[in-house]
Parts: sequence; structure tokens; C-alpha cells
Amino acid sequence: MILHGGLLNPLLQAPSVSDPMSIAITSTNNIISPFYHRRLPFCYQYQLVNAGNVFFHSKNGTRDRVSLSRRIRAHSESKIEEKQVRKYSPILESELLSENNVSSAELKAIPDIWRSSAEKFGDRVALVDPHHDPPTNMTYKQLEEDILHFSEGLRVIGIKPSEKLALFADNSCRWLVADQGMMATGAINVVRGSRSSVEELLHIYTHSESVALAVDNPELYHRIATGFNSKASVRFIILLWGDKSSLSSHMMEGIPVYSYNEIIDLGRENRAILTDSHDAREKYVYEPIKSDDVAALIYTSGTTGNPKGVMLTHSNLLHQVHNLWDIVPAGPGDRFLSMLPPWHAYERACEYFILSLGIQQVYTNIKYLKDDLRHYQPQYMISVPLVFETLYSGIQKQISTSSGIRKLIALSFIKISMAYMEFKNIYQGKCLSRTQKQPSYIAATLDWLYARILAAILLPLHLLAKKIVYSKIHSSIGLSKAGISGGGSLPLHVDKFFEAIGTQIQVGYGLTESSPVIAARQPYLNVLGSVGRPIRHTEIKVVHDETGEDLPPGSKGIVKARGPQIMQGYFKNPTATKQAVDEDGWLNTGDIGWITPTHSVGRSRNSGGIIVLEGRAKDTIVLSTGENVEPEQIEEAAMRSSLIQQIVVIGQDQRRLGAIIVPNKEEILLASNNTELSKDQMAGILSQELRKCTSDCSFQIGPILVIEEPFTIDSGLMTATMKIRRNQVVELYKEQINDLYK
Repeated sequence: MILHGGLLNPLLQAPSVSDPMSIAITSTNNIISPFYHRRLPFCYQYQLVNAGNVFFHSKNGTRDRVSLSRRIRAHSESKIEEKQVRKYSPILESELLSENNVSSAELKAIPDIWRSSAEKFGDRVALVDPHHDPPTNMTYKQLEEDILHFSEGLRVIGIKPSEKLALFADNSCRWLVADQGMMATGAINVVRGSRSSVEELLHIYTHSESVALAVDNPELYHRIATGFNSKASVRFIILLWGDKSSLSSHMMEGIPVYSYNEIIDLGRENRAILTDSHDAREKYVYEPIKSDDVAALIYTSGTTGNPKGVMLTHSNLLHQVHNLWDIVPAGPGDRFLSMLPPWHAYERACEYFILSLGIQQVYTNIKYLKDDLRHYQPQYMISVPLVFETLYSGIQKQISTSSGIRKLIALSFIKISMAYMEFKNIYQGKCLSRTQKQPSYIAATLDWLYARILAAILLPLHLLAKKIVYSKIHSSIGLSKAGISGGGSLPLHVDKFFEAIGTQIQVGYGLTESSPVIAARQPYLNVLGSVGRPIRHTEIKVVHDETGEDLPPGSKGIVKARGPQIMQGYFKNPTATKQAVDEDGWLNTGDIGWITPTHSVGRSRNSGGIIVLEGRAKDTIVLSTGENVEPEQIEEAAMRSSLIQQIVVIGQDQRRLGAIIVPNKEEILLASNNTELSKDQMAGILSQELRKCTSDCSFQIGPILVIEEPFTIDSGLMTATMKIRRNQVVELYKEQINDLYK
């Protein structure tokens, strides 16, 4: 069976020259800063204005005032240079080219979004960045202008179309401007976060053939400088945040360093010259950026080996911009809270999408998340399962520390609301079923009637709970419309809890290789335990893991996807590309799942064609008995316990399963009424706890390895989307695991 998504949503350089001299002209009232003259490359030959002072630059960087006539003579005597290719984003730079027709349907490149949005929502606040210095509020018009200035500044310092620029930085308004400024020049940006190791950043930089580097702050600069100075060729460095004077100049000696504001100023000055001077514009041959041009290289975090560079085109990303509205029907006046690393395809595509709709985006991080949720009261938040699990744990802890009567009332109401929602989903036909045989009409009618009656009985208590309990939770977390979860599996108990209290959590599914979203739960069909249906223009099928044969609904196999969002391929890795995407364009996701059969009656009558995932194919544990185990189900069940902070199920080639567990020490000590416990004692308590949590699972956990240090991104044991790198964890604790099974 192949699932199809719906139809398109209707809403939605400076030239290098052999001449050893350069000329810069400014008006008498607007003299270019000496700093810029020292930093400008010699390829920045001249700037033209109607009249003014002229500064003559020699190779040694000295300058002399020359007359206008001498400037004309010097220019006429120089050899005629060939016009340089200038790639441009068709709508974003239409003003410069006197093409003023703007229509969202005409978007050909991602940077086109910003002119279109500025025309519609110019004075609305687009970005709020309260936690950087300086704090920033930026309107849509200001965002468009800064992107234009940044892109022009890059051209001034010598960036050419199709060159690669590394952008190693974290989420902020300046990240977005740098990202889009790079794209608007026709260059390809190569992105990664500041918390990655120096070795990983160096590999990404060199493998991608990047020519220059933008870094988040002085701290990152100092951390990577030594390694990059000795092993990488860096044309220049751009510092997005922080004071340039704090940099150690000897660390990357001879490499120009520009601040964010310097790039903006350079671009602003040159754009003014291009706007005023026909001759300056005539220096270029203009080529529009094409939809199938590569926009970005995103290196997958991966679970083993070096990350691969995913080549995403403008059309890949524009597919997301045009088709996510069915999942997130947001509009002007709505506010999003953004906290994920923006170089991840999930956050990145969602930012482009929401900012095409006039929505306000507020940047936060895990440190300020709780306060920002309360203060900004966002309608939406796009995040990973771990964040929603953290919110769930925080609410549960607040309830458990309340007075006895309040705790009893809250827990009782939550149980009642969960029961109410379960019956409601039954009579609304929003349940999951793997069987192709549907119930008889009489049985389905009786089931519907029973669920409807019980839901009606529980409804008054559910409404009372919303008024006296859940309203307080809502005021502390906002999310009045939805939280959007992606990048991993959302535990079912967390899913059910938020549904019960009236906070809608929609789960999306995709990969970096698919730009990333290929399926998602819709607001009107938010079926728990699933990842929803394919989004528009997307096909999904399930195939046999060995034969590749297409499987019918209800059969479990490997999930494959096809659509306009599928990557162009892996950079410089045709072998891996061929393994991932077949000749017919089907992407092998590597995920195990099944598609729900279509029923006309019964509790799953509205849930046909929904995708259910059950783990990664490569995560399957094969016991020595020949049995295959999907560890995610067991891990999810175990994580319901407050005693367990993190868990990795192990047991490959062993007779029984085991687990590596990072315990929640405070909760264990509290539960055992002790002030100190040994690892063996904790292992005993955790074994008992696991037996209770996983009693409904097909396999039980045997030996347990208790470790103190949690798995983190910095340690390399977690991906940026907070997934534990299972293979790395097993390799790290290989000796202890061997001892565990002796």
C-alpha cells in the first residue's frame, strides 16, 4: 500500500582582478571607516557615487586622497574587466532589478520569503531574542533589510556563488540573518552547533570544502582556533555575537575577522552605491537562484561514524514552507517559542514556514524555557520529545509536592480525564488498529453507544478539572494551540497526559534527508501513538525488510517515503546516496512501522492510512535465542518511572536482555528512605521497578549496569535532538557489559 499526501495548500561579487590597486569612493559626508579599507579584499575594485572624495589603495594598505579626474583617468587606463556573475534571489532582490511583482506562488528560493513577508507584515515583530547581548526585537521589514545587507556584505568581502560557508552557531536572530544572507548570495551554507566537538566541526568544514567560517561567539572561536589554523584553509571569520577585541589575534594570525555589524555596514554601503549607480550595477551578469540549486549542507549527527552531508535544495525546503500549514494552521498574531538548534532540518524548515505567515518567533533555551513559557504564553512550541517529557516531569513533581488533599484531587481528576478522552476517542473513531478485518455494524454500534454514554457521565468532572486544576497548568506553560513534537518517539504516557489536560501535542515524523517532515498528526485527527498521515505531495509505503516487497496495511516492515522534499543526495558520497534513495526516488528511512487499515465502521473508522512507528531497524536486538527485540518499546515503558533518568536496553547476541541505567538518585533515595545507597543496592531497587514498568512488554530486563554520569550531547552520547547514540554507549561500556553477562 502506498499512502499519498494531498494537493498544494492554496494559502500558502566582487570581481577578482589582476590590477594590484583598488579604488574606493565615498561622498564627502560619508567616509568609509579605515577599518573597512584594511579588511576589504583587493577584488573590491571600486565604488561609484555621483561625486566625492576618493581614496587610493596600494598593496601595502596605504591610502592617499586623489582628485576625481585622477580617479577617472586611473579607471580608464585600467584594462577592461569581464563582468562577474552575481546570483540573486529573484523576489528578494527584485527592487534592485526593477522587478516588483511579489507573489508567494512565485517563490523560487528560500530567501524570497523575506521580501514577500516584509510586504505583507512589514511592521509586525518577527523575531524576539531576549537572552543575547544586545536583546533584539526585529520587525519583518528590519529582518528583510538585515538579510539584504548581510548578503551584500559577503559579496563585498569576496564570497562567490556556489562557494561553501560554514555556519557554526546556535539559535538566535543573527543565526537566521547569517543563514539567509549566505543563501541569498547563491552560496551554500554548512551548518552545525557550537557544542559539537572540534574534531567534528573540523571534519565538517574540510569535507564540505568550506572557504570561510561564521562562529557564534568568542568562546567558540577560541575553542576551535588552534585546530582550524593548522588543518583548515579559512579565508575569513565572521563573529556573530560578542566583542571582537576579546579575541586572541595570534590564534588565527593573518585571517581577517569581521563582526556581524561590520558585515551589515559593508553591505548597507555597497547596496546604496548599487541603488544609486547604473554603472555599478552593470559590473555584473545577473543569474537568478534556481529552485533545484543546493541551498544548504546539513550534516547528519548519525549514530556511528562520521556524519554525512545532506544536500537540500531550495525546492526541498520550499515544499515544507508551502505544505506545513495543514499541520500548523497558524497566522499573524500567533507566537512561537523556538529552542531547538536551528541547523537541524526540523527547526530550520519550521522557522522558514512560520515566518512566511507573519508569526512572531521568540528565542529561548533550556535555561529560560520555564520562565519564557509563562511570560510569553506562546500559542505553539516546536520541540523534541525530551522537552515535553521534561515539562511532564515538572508538572508531576509540582503535583507530588502539593499538600495531601490537593495531590489527591489533582491525580484523581487526571485519571478521570484520561478515561474521558479514551472513551471520546473510541466514539469519534480515532483509535489504532492493525487488523484488516473490521467489526460488524451491530458490534461497532454497541461499542460506540457504550463509549458515548461513559464519556457523557465523565464530561462534567472533566470540565471541572479543567477549571480548577488544568487552568493553572495552562497559565504556566501556554501552548494554547499546540506543541509540535518531532525528532523522536513521544512516550505514550506523556502523550495521554497532555491530551487529558487539554494541551494538544502533535507529533511529526521525518529525517534530515527529507527536509525533514514527511508525515504528521493533524489538529482534527490527532491520533495518539501514531505519527499521522503523509503531508501533501508525499507518498509513504511499507516494505519487507529482506525482499523489499510492498506490504499491505497492518503489516510491519521498513518505511519508505517519496516526494519533492527528498534530498538531492549525500555530498561527495554517491555510494551512500544510492543506498538511501533508489532509482524510483524512494527514501529508505530505516524505521520500522506499519500503516493502519481503512475501516468504514468501528473505533478506528477515521484512522485509516495513519503511520505507526515501532523503532529503528538498525536498533533491533537479536538475542542468541534468535528472537528479535525492538528496544524502544521497553525503554519507553521504563521511562515512566521517576526513578530512571536514562536507559539503554542491551543484549545483542546474549540469552536475555539487560540495561544500562542512569538513575534519578534523588527519587531513589526518597523512595527508599535512605541517605546513601551503593550501586548494587540501586540496581536491586531498579530491577524491581523495571519489573513493574515493563510487565506488559513481551521481554523483561535481566542484569542492570548502573552508571552515574548521564548521557549528554557534549559527551558525544546524544544527538542534537536528544536521542541516545545507542552504539556509542554500548561501545563505551563494552567491558562492563561483558562482566555483567558473566
